[in-house]
Amino acid sequence: MAISDIAPVSFIGGKLVILDQSKLPGKEERIELKCKEDVWKAINGLRVRGAPAIGITAAYGLYVSMRHELKSVKASGNDFRDKQVFGDILKECRDYIATARPTVSNLTWALDRLVNAFKNSHPKDVREAAEILLKEADAIRMEDEAACEAMGLSGLKLLKPGMGILTHCNAGALATSGYGTALAPVYMGHERGYMFRVYATETRPLLQGARLTTWELEKVGMDVTLICDDAASIAMSNGMINAVLVGCTRIAANGDVAAKVGTSALAILAKAYGIPFYVFAPTSTIDFKTPTGDDIEIERRDGREITDMWYGEEVVPEGIKCYNPAFDITKAEYITAIITEKGVVRPPYADGLRQDEL
Repeated sequence: MAISDIAPVSFIGGKLVILDQSKLPGKEERIELKCKEDVWKAINGLRVRGAPAIGITAAYGLYVSMRHELKSVKASGNDFRDKQVFGDILKECRDYIATARPTVSNLTWALDRLVNAFKNSHPKDVREAAEILLKEADAIRMEDEAACEAMGLSGLKLLKPGMGILTHCNAGALATSGYGTALAPVYMGHERGYMFRVYATETRPLLQGARLTTWELEKVGMDVTLICDDAASIAMSNGMINAVLVGCTRIAANGDVAAKVGTSALAILAKAYGIPFYVFAPTSTIDFKTPTGDDIEIERRDGREITDMWYGEEVVPEGIKCYNPAFDITKAEYITAIITEKGVVRPPYADGLRQDEL
């Protein structure tokens, strides 16, 4: 299978279709999203996940949501041709979809790009206004494809053939429209015969590493080994790991990052063992309005994801309290470098991440 065949999000023939990642690896099922409720449920329910893929889904999702809403307005007998009505409905759809996953920077970034594209244009009618949204969504997808390739090329320069690479969660093709973020250099190295040995953490509690990363790497014939989250330390101490590559959901202005829960522990371990820890993310993930990681809202998820989601029955005492954050904060001091589509950024991140310096 080629990387392009994975395609977590596609927009063909006017239809927004996603690969339902909640069903992988057991079932490869694609579903169409037709309205804002479909889009919200897909993002919140992790049917689509990964910051770039969420952004792309949100962009096309806002377009199809508007198309659906305007049909409803027309059916009710109201004047759907009015651009003010279009703008009001656009804001309602934007605000609704934005609540699906509050920590994900790319979600609001993509939605706001479409809203601003409409505000900054002068469409003659509603049809033209909708085309403006679609054009912007297409641009977001194409930019992400280019960003994945650029991150891969920059990241590959940091790696050597034969390395053992540890990755957490899923930051590959399933999370983007291209090679991925953290896995982009891994795929490129594989194509060049680098013979990487990839170690994927299972990534509790939703098992993105076990279910998704191993699935996509195995599909392209890569050497991948699954390990328990709590086996990372012994793997590092045994010399199995030469670099840690992860993606992230939001980057604060000082270089702190919000990433899948468990990432910060890996960063601390990597520093203790003298192993480079690299974070990959497009610049759209950088939130300059957020000073530090302490200012990032952390999504809290249903405790049932811990207690019984993968077991068929509860494996804990009935009524036990659960703390289930989706993400944690990795402090900038533990990050060796942040790789974006514009290159490799090293400390001090407060200076290096500035837009005019990238």
